[in-house]
Amino acid sequence: MSADHVIGIDIGTTGTKTGIYDASGRLVADAFEESRLTYPAPGQVEQDADEIHESVVNTIRAAMETSVLDASRIACIALDGQMAGTMAIDAEWNAVTHYDSWLDTRCASKIEALRPHEDEIIRTCGMALAFNHAPKMLWWRDERPETWSRIHSFIQPAAYCAGKLAGLGGSDAFIDRTYLVFTGFGHGETSTWNEELLGKVGLDTSKLPRIVEPWDIIGRVTAEQALLTGLAEGTPIAAGCGDQSANVLGAGLVEPGMVFDTSGTASVFATVIDTFGTDLTYRCLMTCPHVVPGLYFPMAYVAGGGLNLRWFRDEVSPLETERWTGAGEEPYAALSREAGSVPPGSEKLIFLPHLSGRNTPNDPTMRGAFFGLTWKHGKAHLVRAIMEGVAYEYAIYLRAVREIAPGYDPKIALNIGGGARSDLFRQIKADALGMDYARLPREEFGTLGAAIVAGHAVGLFPDIRATAKAFAEEPGDILEWRPDVNRAYAPYVEMYAELLEQTSGLFGEMDRRLG
Repeated sequence: MSADHVIGIDIGTTGTKTGIYDASGRLVADAFEESRLTYPAPGQVEQDADEIHESVVNTIRAAMETSVLDASRIACIALDGQMAGTMAIDAEWNAVTHYDSWLDTRCASKIEALRPHEDEIIRTCGMALAFNHAPKMLWWRDERPETWSRIHSFIQPAAYCAGKLAGLGGSDAFIDRTYLVFTGFGHGETSTWNEELLGKVGLDTSKLPRIVEPWDIIGRVTAEQALLTGLAEGTPIAAGCGDQSANVLGAGLVEPGMVFDTSGTASVFATVIDTFGTDLTYRCLMTCPHVVPGLYFPMAYVAGGGLNLRWFRDEVSPLETERWTGAGEEPYAALSREAGSVPPGSEKLIFLPHLSGRNTPNDPTMRGAFFGLTWKHGKAHLVRAIMEGVAYEYAIYLRAVREIAPGYDPKIALNIGGGARSDLFRQIKADALGMDYARLPREEFGTLGAAIVAGHAVGLFPDIRATAKAFAEEPGDILEWRPDVNRAYAPYVEMYAELLEQTSGLFGEMDRRLG
């Protein structure tokens, strides 16, 4: 039998998913296992590294059993995973730390220690300071010196699991270049470590992994892991990539100007450019290396952007929600319907959508707020303003992209996630941003992106860009932007930007005074 299938494994925050794909990009079988996050203390969020690996083993085995494929049919596997957190291994590839999640904020003081170097980090690495690798490494060094002494290398969860499958040792530690933007210590354009910056903060490359391409073969499945997973011993393992990189590739975003909007728990705006530009003005963009060489995808997000409507549904409109549900109407659809009766701008009402802090740029004390409330505003106004707040935030991201990529001219955004089901929400974003908005029918892109990388690693997909295009589904339900509404939204975007600037310090002062 020929090896004509590939496996992509996506290690996300909420769980691990494995997908088996054939050579045409068809999903043959998949499996999912939920993650367990632990919260030892306020601001601390951890995952057990070996539990993550166990979820990889379990989902591979489950997908293989569902597929009824002979193990010899699997040509290669690749893993993608969470990008902003980090973990560490010893010389024998044993985990010596938990996975220090991107949600974990205990390294906040180290962010401030790195603040004098922030401009250099943005210029070279591609993003402003946040709760990512650099401050986390400094935290382990300064706060846990005994653990630090046992660390051979910092790596990512996907690399850890790949190494466990392949039986690697500490000297084999690797990170693929798509993660570098989150390290703080990498050169995003040259895919190298910034040794000068490392020296400034008292570090060197001794505890950093080698940098590889996503499709580099880092090892092969061992006999022991083959028994656990149902894979064949010797199956090649590609390095893989970051989860957002896999999503972008799996969605077919491989040409400059393409825009991808993930409207889920977080509201994530990503686009593709063909030059390495960094955002020193707004400090909101993360310029991530694309899997396709020579491309980059700036991205930014509203943490909990999709949770704002859930909050409104559950905390502000519980009686209406009960009534709608009883009548057989989906509550989010009902909220969207009612908000559609309100004119653009919500009659001079503006919402800041940062209920848990602003992440891009990092402003953890920022909070949500409605500005301009009057007696005439009802719940429908509030719902529309919540949607518009995300659109205004996206408009700032778009402004930042245009500044770092001269000539950038996007025409259409491809939207996925629960928020994409609301025509009103998509129309608001189309009008505020000045581009058409379409829905993608597929919801799973991470495992497909990783599978494309796996296929490219063994020659099954010789042209990774052409493969991503061929596997991409045609967008549907396109909503066109309206120039007159775009003009009406322009002063609201300006007002929103001013409110962000003027209230940032105020929220910080509230935090200090009120505890």
